[in-house]
Amino acid sequence: MNFSEQKVEQTIGEICFFLNEAAADFRYLLTRGYPRPAALALVGNRHDLSLTARQLLHRGVFAPAEAAGRRARLRLLKEVAGRPLGLDGHNVLITLECALRKLPLVAADDGFIRDVGQVSRSFKPSLETDRVLALVLDYLAAQPWLEPVAVFYDAPLSLSGELARRTAELAAARGLKLTAAAVPVPERELQGFPGPIASSDTALIEAQPLVVDLAGEIIRRELGLRPIELDTPGPEE
Repeated sequence: MNFSEQKVEQTIGEICFFLNEAAADFRYLLTRGYPRPAALALVGNRHDLSLTARQLLHRGVFAPAEAAGRRARLRLLKEVAGRPLGLDGHNVLITLECALRKLPLVAADDGFIRDVGQVSRSFKPSLETDRVLALVLDYLAAQPWLEPVAVFYDAPLSLSGELARRTAELAAARGLKLTAAAVPVPERELQGFPGPIASSDTALIEAQPLVVDLAGEIIRRELGLRPIELDTPGPEE
């Protein structure tokens, strides 16, 4: 089931009311080595959580040691300016499109902001995509950027080649040094990228020493949105 503006099972207020206690229970079980799916099912059933709330826990709560390891890699964009940047294209765009559509976002234990829209496999560029691209590229252009940015899109997803072309076109109009490509496995390119990457994908975060939550920065700084908080701050401003 995908979430849409018309199909959110609980209001954000209702979710937040139950989320703190449920998150604490989920974190407790993870800390003690419970398998993640079983722990989530146990907590979700105990608190009678909707699918939306369960996804918020799944995307936002981690064992403290696991979260701390990822937080140690998290940097603000300005802290890595002047180095080549690898950008996980669909990951960043989908999170921002969910933000623009006012779908639930979670400020995760590991410091990253994530959506719970479950739209990755069904994503198609829309009129909103150009707005998101403009947000991303304007934010990059505002940094003292000297080195190139490489954007990798997931080729199996719809219209990825066109999305890469449009990204390069809009970047050139802003004077950005940027390449964009649709590749079979973006994760493979990003895992070995010779510089920091921008993604909230947990496997990629753990594969790279320096990671930027580009979508999260834009959500907080440019859109002024507040995700559901789990009482864990992001990188220092």
